[in-house]
Amino acid sequence: MTQRTLLTGNAAAAWGARLADVDYIPAFPITPQTEIIELLAQWATDGTIAGRFVTMDSEHSMLTAAGAAAATGARVFTATSSQGLLYGFEVLYTIAGWRVPLVLVNVSRALASPITLEADHNDILSARDSGFLQIHTETCQEILDTVLMAYRLAEDQRVMLPVLVNLDGFTLSFTREPVELPAAAAVSEFLPPYQPHHAFIRGDRPMAQGAAVLGGAAYSYFRYQQHLAQEKALAVYEEIAAEFAARFGRYYGLVEPFQLDDAEYVLVMSNAFATKGKAMVQHWRARGVKAGLLRLRVFRPFPAAAIAAALAGRKAVAVIDQNLAPGLGGITYQEIAAALYDRQERPPLVSVIGGLGGKDISQGEFEAVLVALQQAAAGERVPGPWLLYTKPEQERMRTLLQIAGKEVQA
Repeated sequence: MTQRTLLTGNAAAAWGARLADVDYIPAFPITPQTEIIELLAQWATDGTIAGRFVTMDSEHSMLTAAGAAAATGARVFTATSSQGLLYGFEVLYTIAGWRVPLVLVNVSRALASPITLEADHNDILSARDSGFLQIHTETCQEILDTVLMAYRLAEDQRVMLPVLVNLDGFTLSFTREPVELPAAAAVSEFLPPYQPHHAFIRGDRPMAQGAAVLGGAAYSYFRYQQHLAQEKALAVYEEIAAEFAARFGRYYGLVEPFQLDDAEYVLVMSNAFATKGKAMVQHWRARGVKAGLLRLRVFRPFPAAAIAAALAGRKAVAVIDQNLAPGLGGITYQEIAAALYDRQERPPLVSVIGGLGGKDISQGEFEAVLVALQQAAAGERVPGPWLLYTKPEQERMRTLLQIAGKEVQA
């Protein structure tokens, strides 16, 4: 029997690990992720969960321990955020190269410098080429469900890669929403105990020898195998999503279409701010504007075919990136442009940067995006990337600079 309760996004992630019956949790605290490991530490201390909880000295040690434990056949969970993800960054590539399955939750927070505690996606997107699979979430329910699905995906013998599950810091990590907790028995049927088939270290089959350094030929082979596993993960994910929906009544596709059936103007967004985009789509629909939204959910492997199919035939599409690659622009925009490049029904694209450092996207800014979409549909060129930064915010910044005694630039 399911139980319905109010959970924060962080608590939902912790519950996902609890229901997955994880064996090992190496941890290190960082805002706004700390609530996840506090809950898991409490449950480990009072015997609610059987998994071993260990506090490490850094994110680098934490991820090293996570990968090593997964290589022995343990089901491993850990979590980090922002600078913590960067601190352990080199280990991401190592773990993916080992082809060991584990789940790492990242609670997105903008990167320094300057410093803020609020969310954008430069931290998670910096890891997009590490070999980790990536799934991005919008709601607290989705966080819990995605952790369970992530273990099934990671442990599938056709994949055998670690998974990053992303949720937005503060916007979602500390937001309480109603969440259905599936019964442990039902989860056990969907996610049986992990049965390692090629662990590096096992008591019955200890590793006889290993090579620390490989030549280019062997390296190329193993690196390309990661790529092929990522490609296979698209179909495997869809199988898992269908089974999860059949068992629990909630379906999570590679992408989520929102009112796209007859949409002429489309927003592309991801994570928690997509909720704001959906509200604007409904507002525009009430005014007679045929608008829709495509939420990106699985980011690695990149579901190019699903995205291209969803955007085919639209009058114009605006990609709202909550990230910035200095000198290039929005990261997601570049990937979507590549996915659409050779498609005959390629719509005009508008590149928009919004929500950096957790900055809100106002209704007026969304309205400006709609105007840009209509201009692009009419054949006008809309320069990009375009930063959503309205006049009141510009005036506030000018005032702050004047108070600080700094020169005000136009």
